[in-house]
Amino acid sequence: MSLRARFTDGLKTAMKAGDAPRVSTLRMVLARLKDLDIAARPKGIEQIPDDEIVSMLRNMVKSRSESAAMYLQGGRGELAAKEDAEIVVIEEFLPAPMDDAALVLAVADAVTATGAASMKDMGRVMAALKAAHGAALDLGRANALVKARLSV
Repeated sequence: MSLRARFTDGLKTAMKAGDAPRVSTLRMVLARLKDLDIAARPKGIEQIPDDEIVSMLRNMVKSRSESAAMYLQGGRGELAAKEDAEIVVIEEFLPAPMDDAALVLAVADAVTATGAASMKDMGRVMAALKAAHGAALDLGRANALVKARLSV
């Protein structure tokens, strides 16, 4: 089942259950997805692919995490709790992230496959990782590991 279908099914289920916060979050996700689809139309793309949807979801989680931290600093715990609840709903649709051992192995394989020897080759390594692992890859974590590996 595609991510789009999962969003729609999740929204229907939440509406039937009367879960207003979940309905609100899923509507927000679908609205953002529609915005990205519209932005991609001039490029000849009707609907963005699932890997870009996963990237959108990760950005939404990151944004909400930062907002929650700022709300906590400002003494607005109720708003931070709302952001955290949205994160939980959004993360249900993200693929399981690679564990640390698998990520280290993937980075080592990509470095070997590309023949990378210095930081100049980082772009090639990251491209190879993204091509090989797609949505399961957390680019932030991978970036740090690649930097550490190539700076040695």
